[in-house]
Amino acid sequence: MTDHASPQSIRTEAIESLLIEKDLLTADAVDAVITTYTERVGPMNGAKLVARAWTDPDFKARLLTDATSVVEEYQFEGGQVEKLIVRECTAFDHHVVVCTLCSCYPWAVLGLPPAWYKDPAYRSRIVSEPRQVLAEMGLNLSESTRINVWDSSAEIRYLVLPKRPKGSEALSESELAEMVTRDAMIGVAQVDLP
Repeated sequence: MTDHASPQSIRTEAIESLLIEKDLLTADAVDAVITTYTERVGPMNGAKLVARAWTDPDFKARLLTDATSVVEEYQFEGGQVEKLIVRECTAFDHHVVVCTLCSCYPWAVLGLPPAWYKDPAYRSRIVSEPRQVLAEMGLNLSESTRINVWDSSAEIRYLVLPKRPKGSEALSESELAEMVTRDAMIGVAQVDLP
């Protein structure tokens, strides 16, 4: 089987090798960054918050009232959650997050931002035609559902608390967390049972 690396992958490996060769970087430092973003920073952190909110009403109330303090208790790495606000989706309201100026994003709970989140088309269109953009992304909402668009900034980041899927009542908190996606916590998808 032939391995066809992308041009970006080849370029990244070449730059990494050059930096290590010049003693500007170590392989251990590269491994540490990779480990951080695959095991300690990312959507698995946000998914833990969502699943706990779905199963613990007191925690949910705290998360919706003061998410910043709740996240501080977890000591997540990755930053960008110094002021975090969580918005809950309901049968009548759906929330979606954007950063219209650049790509402000709560890294500690969502990981690396997807390319589409930084795209100027998403950043402008989600504000002016959110229902159409969500439909293009595969999320079709009832006309009776109000869509609220929250604009992240350098001062405030947002996280969406998606609706808990019907039929998930018997699932454990960890099973629920496995179902929660980054896109659902941005608001461009819903959580579905597997």
